[in-house]
Amino acid sequence: MLKFGMIGGGLGSYIGKFHRWGAMLDDSAELVCGCFSSRPDVSLASGREYFLSDERIYASFREMIDREAALPEGVRMDFVSIVTPNFLHFEPAMAALDRGFDVVLDK
Repeated sequence: MLKFGMIGGGLGSYIGKFHRWGAMLDDSAELVCGCFSSRPDVSLASGREYFLSDERIYASFREMIDREAALPEGVRMDFVSIVTPNFLHFEPAMAALDRGFDVVLDK
């Protein structure tokens, strides 16, 4: 099973749930981490709502990408789904690609 992380899509997000559900629709992917909001309190609450451990809920996308890259290959995320507003896609996408993660941007 593939493991994925999300950037954006936290509580209060309309589109986030659809991207999360879509990634898990055929049971071939599992949400393992995320930075779900630019507000750390919302990111933490969101990750807990999605049943993630606090250690895999991040306060910034940079922290998430750096810490996930440091994890063993069988544990870290395999890809990241970016569900922020369009004008906020570039920076986290490039950071993830630079660290060797595949990126999903559904449009």
